[in-house]
Amino acid sequence: MTKNTLLLTGLFALICINMAVAQNGHITYAEQPPFNPPNYICYKITNPITIDGIISASEWDAIPWIEGFKDIMGDKGKAPHLETKVKMAHDDTGIYFAAWMEEPHIWATYTEHDSPLYQDKAFEIVFDLNNNTHDYLEYEVNALGTVWDLYLSKPYRDNPVTFNDWEFMGMKSAVHLDGTLNNPNDTDKSWSVEVFIPWKSLYQVVPRKRKPADGDQIRMNFQRVHWPLLIKDGKYEKAPKPEGERFAESYWLWAPIGTPSTHLPEFWGYVQFSDKMAGTEEVAFLKNPEEDIRWMLRNLYYRQNEYKRATGAYASVLSVLKPEDVCPSGWINKLTLDTTPTMYEITLSTDNAIWHIRQDGLVWKSNN
Repeated sequence: MTKNTLLLTGLFALICINMAVAQNGHITYAEQPPFNPPNYICYKITNPITIDGIISASEWDAIPWIEGFKDIMGDKGKAPHLETKVKMAHDDTGIYFAAWMEEPHIWATYTEHDSPLYQDKAFEIVFDLNNNTHDYLEYEVNALGTVWDLYLSKPYRDNPVTFNDWEFMGMKSAVHLDGTLNNPNDTDKSWSVEVFIPWKSLYQVVPRKRKPADGDQIRMNFQRVHWPLLIKDGKYEKAPKPEGERFAESYWLWAPIGTPSTHLPEFWGYVQFSDKMAGTEEVAFLKNPEEDIRWMLRNLYYRQNEYKRATGAYASVLSVLKPEDVCPSGWINKLTLDTTPTMYEITLSTDNAIWHIRQDGLVWKSNN
């Protein structure tokens, strides 16, 4: 038997196995992490906040903190041993952020704009303003005040276009150190960050909208990158990765992901905007019922990805994805699946709209 014949025989056997998997539905789909993103009410303020990195009581005390950061893996990871907390507020011109990080060893190395700051101890904000996992934005800063701002067309899992030269035009950013930078001879207390981003800069990626209305919700997350350090020859250096650990560094988030990737916008938190003035009235978070539809479609997208890894092609028959596992019974007959050799689209028809998800994870709604 020739080498080519052996190759063809092996390929034919693989195809037959994949066909059997597809026909008999023998794929055991992965269980997804619990879907329970945190939420926050972003209140309005009357006077602009001075961006100097100092979280002053006169400017910020009426605004509630976000606390309780967790490991990126959620309850499966190690609880953070240092405190991190964040505030945000808005006015007619833009959105303000304050972040405070307990830190006994303030350390940073990158000084050039748009450097890979996750290699330092750093703080990060990410924005999915369209709530569709596409066209999202990232801000990152280290204790030197160096900033990295970035645009991604979609998550890394879906092969995005990234623009490292994306700029939040008009952004103001500053850090304040309660301690000394890069000095291993003392013990520091904390470092803090203040940021202002104008609506006209942030909303460049949102069609026909210039800022959020009262009650609008967008997806956001906050992440702190923490590196364990050693002191060698009077200087800090990164500690090696512990045996059995995947990373040397830790990632502490407001909305944990359950898997070691920040870039899964469907797991980020919900920020609801209020026109109530900070400190005057407490507003309740209102869950949008459309989020259940988005999550159901997202689970079918996950299963299409698993199916393709197992068989080499997307499922062309909806039943193979076992929608009964992830869909309310009343929705199953309203689902449709259309495929080509390289693409697919799943739709759900409701009384008010048609919902869609496709192979690159984009979710959108059209008129019924």
